[in-house]
Amino acid sequence: MTELTHPLATVPRDELVARAAADPLRPRFHFVSPAGWLNDPNGVSQWEGTYHLFYQYNPEGAFHHRILWGHATSTDLVTWKDQPVALSPGGPDSTDADGCWSGVLVNDAGTPTIVYSGRHGEHELPCVAIGSPDLLSWTKLPENPVIAAPPADVDITAYRDHCVWEEGGRWRQLVGSGIRGRGGTAFLYESTDLRTWEYLGPLCIGDSSRGARTDPDWTGTMWECVDLFRADGGAPGQLPDASGALGGAPSLLDGDSHVLVFSAWDDGVTHHPLYWTGRYSGDVFEPHALHRLDYGGRYFYAPQSFQDESGRRIMFGWLQEGREADTSVEAGWSGVMSLPRVVSPDSDGSLFFAPVPEIAALRREHVSVAPDVIAASASGPGAVTGVSGLQLDLELELELDPGAVVRLGVLETRDADGTAIEQTAVELSREDASDSNGAGSSHGTLRLDRTRSSLEGGVDTDSREGPVPMPGGRVSLRVIVDRSAVEIFANGKPLTARVYPRLGGGGISLDATEGTTRVVRFDAWTMGEIFGSERLLFP
Repeated sequence: MTELTHPLATVPRDELVARAAADPLRPRFHFVSPAGWLNDPNGVSQWEGTYHLFYQYNPEGAFHHRILWGHATSTDLVTWKDQPVALSPGGPDSTDADGCWSGVLVNDAGTPTIVYSGRHGEHELPCVAIGSPDLLSWTKLPENPVIAAPPADVDITAYRDHCVWEEGGRWRQLVGSGIRGRGGTAFLYESTDLRTWEYLGPLCIGDSSRGARTDPDWTGTMWECVDLFRADGGAPGQLPDASGALGGAPSLLDGDSHVLVFSAWDDGVTHHPLYWTGRYSGDVFEPHALHRLDYGGRYFYAPQSFQDESGRRIMFGWLQEGREADTSVEAGWSGVMSLPRVVSPDSDGSLFFAPVPEIAALRREHVSVAPDVIAASASGPGAVTGVSGLQLDLELELELDPGAVVRLGVLETRDADGTAIEQTAVELSREDASDSNGAGSSHGTLRLDRTRSSLEGGVDTDSREGPVPMPGGRVSLRVIVDRSAVEIFANGKPLTARVYPRLGGGGISLDATEGTTRVVRFDAWTMGEIFGSERLLFP
């Protein structure tokens, strides 16, 4: 039996897949690596009808170490097939000797091309690899790195991750970075051939002195995984051709409003994804407004998006773990990929997010709960008869009176008296302030209460929350539960998190803790699984 030598490795490689598959907390319809470690989505794209998901992968164990590029393909964004590892670290003197870090996939006149960060020691530099027509084998350029060093005379905090697009017959590239003493940034480069790059300057510079590190919209000292696209969600100025639409960013010439996505990082700590709306013109991005991309903070991190052949902008993110590292290592796996999300403009100038509709193909048993009016004066929690499970897709249409608070409990285990021992609660509250016409406020808050989500020690149970528009008190709520992964969408605003219920209860309840809420519609489905036969660490 092959034993691993890394100090964090406690599970023999031969046992990793079996350990991972046996963990009852491992999601069943989100994409996860065969075992070991998964982090950032990379090279998300569609090529000749097939969707490609590359990702940061360590098959040696559930810890971050000497990263490879895992690869999976799909024809429907629902079920995924493991493919051979796309990129592996090179020899001891190579630019990527210590890992092939995050990057993107672009279409270079019909040739699939990866631009990624090669890591050697403490340095990450841009590298390029050329793919076969089926995207299953890759050859690194001998001249790597294609950019020899970060910009001279700039004191940077870090330098990695890429966004590459074609514009006006030339290639443009953003590399995530930060300027010490100022804030996060993205350095802009230009090239005619993806091999020789001219530095143009910082596209935009944040201000890390504004706000505290604990603020949910603090912009960090470095920007990881930058992504640039038009605010209407579109990618290239031209329509995708038959060879497929690839890459993280569009040719942006036709848009008047743009989005710059980044993940705020500081001294080794991953904070949260944010995005600026603003105007990209020439060699700069002029930010207008800063937005939180997901109210779960670090639980939806390093997002990357692309435009598919139907014109949709689709985004993936990395759902980090919220339990102790040793527990993940023993379990044989770490990290979950989000369900793919469709990104579109919202009426207020921000972005609207929703799971791709293809996910409905996984729905199995269906229960429709009769419309009801629930009030805080009702005794005890409102049991939702006939709905339960660890893998669920829930859709609710609610109308909250001013000042109302409604709670949807999932993954519940209750004692004989009906008291919740474990419960993850999705809470919606509407402000009770009135406008000049006496009507209630059209805004509210989405909150995920994890204080009772797990009896297990050493797990993160902090709550997460963020504002939600509630026109007339109406909320369309979508809650997707996949064992330890929870994705919530309230009027297009997402909140993603991880929970670790020890008792394995799948109960559901709905009750009003303040005021009155009308349940206009409540549909629930159990969800199937996307992986059947045993998977291989190296397909």
